[in-house]
Amino acid sequence: MSDLFDDRNISPMLLYETQAFDDEDYIYELKLDGIRCIAYLGDGKVVLQNKRYKDVTALYPELHEMHCCVRRRTVLDGELVVLRDGKPDFYALQKRSLMGNAFKISLAAKSNPVQFVAYDILYNNGKDLTDLPLMERKKYLSEKVTEGYNLNVSRYIEREGTAFFELTKREGLEGIVAKRKDGKYHIGKRTRDWLKVKVMQDEDLLICGYQPDENGKVKDLILGYFDEEGKLQCRGKVYLGISREERRIIEAFAKNNRISKPWFAKYRDAVWLKPELVGTAHFMHETQSGGMRQPVWKGLREDK
Repeated sequence: MSDLFDDRNISPMLLYETQAFDDEDYIYELKLDGIRCIAYLGDGKVVLQNKRYKDVTALYPELHEMHCCVRRRTVLDGELVVLRDGKPDFYALQKRSLMGNAFKISLAAKSNPVQFVAYDILYNNGKDLTDLPLMERKKYLSEKVTEGYNLNVSRYIEREGTAFFELTKREGLEGIVAKRKDGKYHIGKRTRDWLKVKVMQDEDLLICGYQPDENGKVKDLILGYFDEEGKLQCRGKVYLGISREERRIIEAFAKNNRISKPWFAKYRDAVWLKPELVGTAHFMHETQSGGMRQPVWKGLREDK
């Protein structure tokens, strides 16, 4: 018989995007600017998996004692975040996610620690909880999980979704998530039981190429996406926010993955690539021409 804890094949439930609203049938939580993660706690250890089932446990040694927060085998859905002045800092987290050197990871775990914020419980003590209504799962979460060891439980409010969203805008946060109180947890599916309301727009895009600087190094990233017909479309380019480590990764990728034919004619002297690397751009809104207003690069997505 299948067991959620032993199988290790949970893909997180997904969200639709919408506008802020008030509804007594929903609760509202902060939308955290981090990396989605499923945590398997029990048997004296912690296993962390990202959305693509990749085991990322070794990257975050500061989370290796989270199993002490539960008494029985437990599976949590949550977010990995780095907090700066009480607010999530995705750039700091992204640097952590790209590390490979064990010694540097151990130093960063102390100077730049990651938190796991749990907002759902999917399994506890041999019981699959995904068919329970959200508020029953929240009750399990509060009763079966003790905060500590860099594990925190997400707080929520009721009814006042619009005011809550306006507060996140004033505080410079990413937005809110609305969740239907009686909704089940749909593994790997996108339903309107969970809705996200974002202050600014994030979009995962393909790196189609880059414009080099005078030394031939990465300067501007040229980004695109596949439309509904499977045609590659241009979303524009971005310069701000690209780290030195990411430039190195992209340049290394380019050595074996360059193509000669340009994807988009309007960009000259570009290095064109196979559209396989994925990253996130952060921008105010889409322009009339399909570009990005005030884009900032948030980072490569290792889980896509």
